[in-house]
Amino acid sequence: MNRELYRDPINGKLSGVCAGLANYFGLEVWLVRILVISAALLGGSFLVLLAYLALTLMIEKQPARYVDKMKAKQEHTLKQKPWEKGQTAESLLDTLESDFQQLETRTRNIEAYVTSDTFNVERAFKDM
Repeated sequence: MNRELYRDPINGKLSGVCAGLANYFGLEVWLVRILVISAALLGGSFLVLLAYLALTLMIEKQPARYVDKMKAKQEHTLKQKPWEKGQTAESLLDTLESDFQQLETRTRNIEAYVTSDTFNVERAFKDM
């Protein structure tokens, strides 16, 4: 899923930088806030403040329909209960099973490439 980095002033406390970073990386907003505050308290307050201000000025505000578009792309979330979303438990398990099947296929493709002769030859050329 393609995600774009935007400030999220609706869910943010100051300018929405932490909320935007949380949306982009798929983390909880409170976790990003705790990391930022911890970094500031552990001696990097000037750098954290400077970075926050720079990100506020550089990152665009989130478009109005961005959240709806992202939610439409997501078929499920791990925290959402099936009955809250209107899905049955079986359909949610089917969705999860297909997601894991795709991950397994990608993992097998990576393993096949890494153990292939092509990978070894390309790595030998890079090491030259």
